[in-house]
Amino acid sequence: MAKLVSILIPAFNAERFIAETVNSALNQTWTNKEIIVVDDGSTDGTANRVKQFKSPVLKVISQTNRRASGARNTALRHAQGDYIQWLDADDLLAPDKLSHQLREAENGATNRTLLSSAFGTFFIQPRRAQFTPHDLWKDLAPINFLLAIFTQNLWMNPAVWLVSRRLTEIAGPWDERLSLDDDGEYFSRIVAASDYVKFVPEARSYYRRQNIASLSRSVSDGACKSLCLSLKLRISQLRQLDDSHRTRKASLQLLRTWFDYFYPEKEDLLRELYDLADELGGTLPPPQLTWKYQPIKVLFGWKAVKKVKAIVSNTKLLAGVEYDRLLMALSRR
Repeated sequence: MAKLVSILIPAFNAERFIAETVNSALNQTWTNKEIIVVDDGSTDGTANRVKQFKSPVLKVISQTNRRASGARNTALRHAQGDYIQWLDADDLLAPDKLSHQLREAENGATNRTLLSSAFGTFFIQPRRAQFTPHDLWKDLAPINFLLAIFTQNLWMNPAVWLVSRRLTEIAGPWDERLSLDDDGEYFSRIVAASDYVKFVPEARSYYRRQNIASLSRSVSDGACKSLCLSLKLRISQLRQLDDSHRTRKASLQLLRTWFDYFYPEKEDLLRELYDLADELGGTLPPPQLTWKYQPIKVLFGWKAVKKVKAIVSNTKLLAGVEYDRLLMALSRR
């Protein structure tokens, strides 16, 4: 019998995009599937939008707000599938995404082989998505996958993964203490539990770039605590696989990549990170600034630098969104 796939969609105030996302799940050419949408205390019309899709394979669960990790755990508890497909409420799957990956599963992959895929980023029109390969877009041993993430600051959209029931059970649930970087910690744990990461280039998903970042790089205390804990957990996962000079060096690089979220105002968390860096055999110097930000730091300090960086990033994102809207409007004429 064909393997059952559970497509799990956590949703919070996702009324704008949820219909497109659910359609991409329903339209999978792999027919043996169930779709579970968890409405995580939305205050808009998310639940009503989903309930319009009458289908024997679709289940909608409503709960009080428990944030993304809590919603994902609720969906996971109800999932019956042999494989788990995670899908955020504004992202999309290509129609044959699951079919391509499950073909690999049927070609000799073990129940601890982790299946990944290509993904493209888009603003409004998925047909204009940009697929940008990097060093995770290939078959890798778990240790090499994590080393590449740590040393090159690489990332994979959560929708790329197709996770066997066995791997899901070994890795355990999402960590509900985490908000910022909860997906980074969870999928590092999944990778560490696998025996191999198999990349399936024909399988595709789409990551929507719509969320505007905070106007300050200084995120909330709670988010920074989450990020600090996530970094420590991810480093522990890597070192459990191999505690050597190369993994400690890679762990230091991971801390340096994220260090400007904490520096200089999050003093308690900085002490934790300094202690961890010392344990790893290194140090955490102040973040390096390019020449264009140096005068801002001298005149106004680090907080101003963070705010300007966020404004620049948001401006680029908004420009991309508006450009995509313009092209879409022109194409309709």
